[in-house]
Amino acid sequence: MDGENIMLDSGMASDFDDDFAPFVYENDPTLPEDRYLDRELSWLAFNQRVLELAEDPDVPILERANFLAIFASNLDEFFMVRVAGLKRRILTGLAVPTNVGRAPLDVLADVSDKAHELQARHARAYQDSVKPTLADAGIEIVSWESLDDADRVQMREIFSRRIFPVLMPLAVDPAHPFPYISGLSLNLSVRVRHPKTGKEQFARLKVPQMLPRFMRIDQRESVDQMRFIMLEDLIANHLGDLFPGMEVLDHHIFRVTRNEDVEVDEDETENLLQALEKELLRRRFGPPIRLEVTDDMDEVTLGLLVRELDVSEQEVYRLPAPLDLGGLFDLSKIDRPDLHYPTHVPTTAAALMAREPNAKPDVFAAVARRDVLLHHPYESFATSVQAFLEQAAADPNVLAIKQTLYRTSGDSPIVEALIDAAESGKQVLALVEIKARFDEQNNISWARKLEKAGVHVVYGLVGLKTHCKLALVIRNEPGGLRHYSHIGTGNYNPKTSRVYEDLGLLTADDQVGKDLTRLFNELSGYAIEKKFKRLLVAPLHLRKGLLKRIQVETQNAQEGLPSGIRIKLNSIVDEAIIDALYRASNAGVTVDLWVRGICGLRPGVPGLSENIRVRSILGRYLEHSRIFSFVNNGDPQVYIGSADMMHRNLDRRVETLVRLTDPGQIRELDALVDQAFDENVSAWSLDSDGVWSRHSKDEAGHPLVDLQNRLMQQITHRPRTGSRR
Repeated sequence: MDGENIMLDSGMASDFDDDFAPFVYENDPTLPEDRYLDRELSWLAFNQRVLELAEDPDVPILERANFLAIFASNLDEFFMVRVAGLKRRILTGLAVPTNVGRAPLDVLADVSDKAHELQARHARAYQDSVKPTLADAGIEIVSWESLDDADRVQMREIFSRRIFPVLMPLAVDPAHPFPYISGLSLNLSVRVRHPKTGKEQFARLKVPQMLPRFMRIDQRESVDQMRFIMLEDLIANHLGDLFPGMEVLDHHIFRVTRNEDVEVDEDETENLLQALEKELLRRRFGPPIRLEVTDDMDEVTLGLLVRELDVSEQEVYRLPAPLDLGGLFDLSKIDRPDLHYPTHVPTTAAALMAREPNAKPDVFAAVARRDVLLHHPYESFATSVQAFLEQAAADPNVLAIKQTLYRTSGDSPIVEALIDAAESGKQVLALVEIKARFDEQNNISWARKLEKAGVHVVYGLVGLKTHCKLALVIRNEPGGLRHYSHIGTGNYNPKTSRVYEDLGLLTADDQVGKDLTRLFNELSGYAIEKKFKRLLVAPLHLRKGLLKRIQVETQNAQEGLPSGIRIKLNSIVDEAIIDALYRASNAGVTVDLWVRGICGLRPGVPGLSENIRVRSILGRYLEHSRIFSFVNNGDPQVYIGSADMMHRNLDRRVETLVRLTDPGQIRELDALVDQAFDENVSAWSLDSDGVWSRHSKDEAGHPLVDLQNRLMQQITHRPRTGSRR
């Protein structure tokens, strides 16, 4: 999995998104009070599942290193957003109870205990398993002490030429106040002594983030035999060059995590873009919420850091070196195919292939024939969604393109297609969500570039994030104007499309096109549209629509009619949805939940949820699609879209689900969920106490089926002509 700006999309949100949503759920007194699982601890359980992949000896070793990096990156974001939110609520007195009715102070204590446990386990996985296994495979991470004289000469030369010039030692004394420590930076604390006066002093040295974390030793070694030294180790062994004439007494590594949430009062600002840019500057100076130090740090140095950074004992994490294993992202990219997952090349969706040999594929002609359901990354994003938008930009018959952009890549062909379309005279509307967390600056840059090209850029509705994944093309055809639509579960990002599992619908259905036209008018203008034919749209009626469908299943079960609910999503916390599923279970409805991350529902509780099963699947691809399927007395109602069952998705975001109508597509998604719940497929199961248990081997100790590998094989070997649907 590519580590560049790609995390396991952990579903973070500020607690103001969650706790002050306009929807107020009236508690169901007929259900037990302890029926929910804590969302913060459930998220940590998700990251523990990531860690279990890093610990798994059956996973290729460079992929294990990558999972260690993903765990570290995920946890950083958890602290910057969720832990920061808990602290802010405690400090400001806005101590609204959490989703399980507990005080934030108590939850913060539990989160801290679990985070300490997981970070220690993470460090052990690296030291005791991943690092030695890498060495066995010919990739050694060595210390300065282990280098021979020739190696040291080489590395001293590298230090002098490439590292020393960019280092900036900062003294701390009456003339030099304690320096600002930027969030997530790696730092050396250094104690030095003046040889004449004997006075001891403290200095801080930042490890440059623009340099490789793992420095290659002896470039002449083959790709099968590589040695690396960590950048901070190399710097630490050349401190004499940085403090000439001083006696270097000691040094230690530390790292600070800060509150990096961003808040903009949209009702009080005239220019959202400028207000957000100011907030992004303030983000750098958020208060510290975690201090990581190496476990050999002396008490004097630690005391200085704790005092100057104003952190509590609970916020200090003592860990063995190295800190910040997110640096393993770089190491995991080493070109050793034998140490990675087998290469899987996405295939072009059968329905989008040219019908005649040597003919050029025509996305519009294919979609005009019938709806096309796409499944990435098994099916190529480049030859489907990207090709759809590029063809639209180049087609003289296309009059207008409307699209939402939540997150996209830094070198985006999607954005370039929109620019080309605008420059060729087409009407182009881009709804750029500049509040997409940690992508704000990228999206601001893209918004300005689009505006300069003549694209109509809007930022959505005040108070709401636009999270839906929509594209609408208006094309002039012999019979009149025709709508071509794409509704997806994932972002218009070619880079993440290779590692995120997502679904998308390409359709020329006139009703979907009219629905999207009205929705885009609402997003860009002042329309208030409350009725759609094939869409469920948040925040107005997505929750209500799903509750209605769950209630239908409940009534059908009570009347002895066919019923069943199957949902695949990233996270489920919303109390109204969970309680509706509990009532459905009590009525006899079988409920299957395929949840990647947070799950606030307790399955398998007698008298409450004995008909509910919860599974989770993690692997080389990030399970990111959302499916909502209802048996409906034999007339299945199946939706895909962008929404999770979280307060923020249902109340504070514009989200869209589209109902599928093609029986073949409905059967395909049903078969997909069947496989996820197959006892021969490797997965985690959730029990009523909130404990996830991994089932990865059969009784004989043989590995169970990897669902993602199976799907890749199934889709790769589909017939190469015609449509499967």
